[in-house]
Amino acid sequence: MHTRTARIAMAAAVVAATGALTATFVSSGGKGTADAATELNQFVPIQQVQPNVRNPAPGAQASTGVFTVDCGTNGNGKFSPDNPVAQPGIKNGAEHLHDFIGNLAITTNSSDADLDASGTTCKNGDKSSYFWPVVRIDKTVRSGADTARALAATTPMVTCPGVRDRLPAVPARARAAVDSRLASLDRAVAAANKRMATSKGRIDARLNASVLADLRTQRAQLIKGISDQIAAAGGGRTSGMVSLVECDTNYDGMHAGMRHSTADVKAALAASAQIQCPTVRDKLPGVPAPAVDEVNRNLAELDRQLSEANERLVTTRGQGGNNFVDNAILGPLKAKRTALLDRIGIAISRNAARPQGLEALAGCTVTGQAQNGQGNQGGQNNQNGGAAAPSAPAALPDPQGPNLELPNNTGGIVRPASVLIEYRGNATSKVVPMPKFLRALTGDAKPISRGPANARATWTCSGFTDRLADKYPICPDGSQVQRVQDFPGCWDGKNIDSTNHRDHLSFADADTGACKQGFVAIPQLRITISYDIPRDVQVKGQFALDSFPEEDHNPFSDHNDFINVNSAQTMQKISTCINKGKTCR
Repeated sequence: MHTRTARIAMAAAVVAATGALTATFVSSGGKGTADAATELNQFVPIQQVQPNVRNPAPGAQASTGVFTVDCGTNGNGKFSPDNPVAQPGIKNGAEHLHDFIGNLAITTNSSDADLDASGTTCKNGDKSSYFWPVVRIDKTVRSGADTARALAATTPMVTCPGVRDRLPAVPARARAAVDSRLASLDRAVAAANKRMATSKGRIDARLNASVLADLRTQRAQLIKGISDQIAAAGGGRTSGMVSLVECDTNYDGMHAGMRHSTADVKAALAASAQIQCPTVRDKLPGVPAPAVDEVNRNLAELDRQLSEANERLVTTRGQGGNNFVDNAILGPLKAKRTALLDRIGIAISRNAARPQGLEALAGCTVTGQAQNGQGNQGGQNNQNGGAAAPSAPAALPDPQGPNLELPNNTGGIVRPASVLIEYRGNATSKVVPMPKFLRALTGDAKPISRGPANARATWTCSGFTDRLADKYPICPDGSQVQRVQDFPGCWDGKNIDSTNHRDHLSFADADTGACKQGFVAIPQLRITISYDIPRDVQVKGQFALDSFPEEDHNPFSDHNDFINVNSAQTMQKISTCINKGKTCR
């Protein structure tokens, strides 16, 4: 909640920086009161929103079917501040909590193989991961002055996925060249942070966009070079490296001035905990060529074991006594890791000196556990090419308290009343199956700090889905608050991800429904999330999204992320249903 003065100051900084953002979603404090989680002028009676949803008329070759998947409403309580699509490998990368349904094992570090081996909450066996920011009800008062002070004292930086700890075994003859490029990644991040520092105390979306674009270009070249060097030295082609290219802005320093829950940290452990193990890939020397394949198999098995342990942490929530996690999960995991690390050492020692100290990497911990009455502060949030930048801020805290709160994201989590997952057709053509492990996102979590180009209006009420608002809706009695989130329905036919996580997909033309040249129609994902929020809470403006601190609970920052882990057989079934114009589940 913010005062009129604080919100105007933030809005002015953004508009001055971009010349493009408008008061549609960055505006002053309504009546100047601080009686809600966000300003009252960020709420609108849905009847005042004009119908604005257009559905192109289907043509002769249209695919008009709908395939529905039931993955529940996050009854397992799988909440996490990770974002495995937009910020892979970055702990607490989202800085707000996501609801996760579908894939049970997914964390920010999950490999495709880990996802494929996971269990799922979906009734048809779909192992895909679907996740979005939680909604909270917060009836307490927060001071906008805190936000203004926090921003004034904050130096924005960039956050990049680590590369060193995501590499496969690096053949010995490629080690020097790979290390050189990793050092260049570090220097590129340092140079980017130097540019970012010129906007200390304000949000400059235009500068942010320029810095990220330049850094993306440099990282794409360097990461491709690393992949090429490993392949040329006999290490095989690396996979998933394109997902590590994109960096993001962060205003982590704002958290220092924000209120945080002081509730009992232990109450959150069952829902928020994750297992964290020391990284191994970045500790290995150059691997002799005859040992590369064996080392990679063992590295993959280390990943799989960690993923399996994280899934067990979710599915055994509430079981056993105080030592259940240590005895039933962490203990066996350490024993398995010890054996695999020994195998890696032996494989390398057949043709080179055995690496020392690998056994020290066997033990793992559970993040979020209380330490001397405080939440675990471990885990590196601001990362560069793999090593921490010298000026990196302290790691953000794990979610704390019974409401799993992060600074500035407070209040009780509202559990969805229902979640409707639909795969839909295209108005002009048949659809082709999505490729397995396709990454997709819709909306933008940072329309203030990055600009609104990718943001999408999602808010409505049941019975009013012919209109979507970029403000929080106030619904009539008996009507549910809803978020309708459409994903891109066109694919480039080649890639499961892209350097900015967007270019491999596109939205169909709003007027014709056709995909742009070079793209083909795929089952278009729509997720509708419904909430039973008391009407007095709506009228008083007491519900809001979790968000990045600089986005200030902006309703236009709504977003949703997806990784397709449907089997080829299931995705073909989905496509056939849609192409035949049927309604299936």
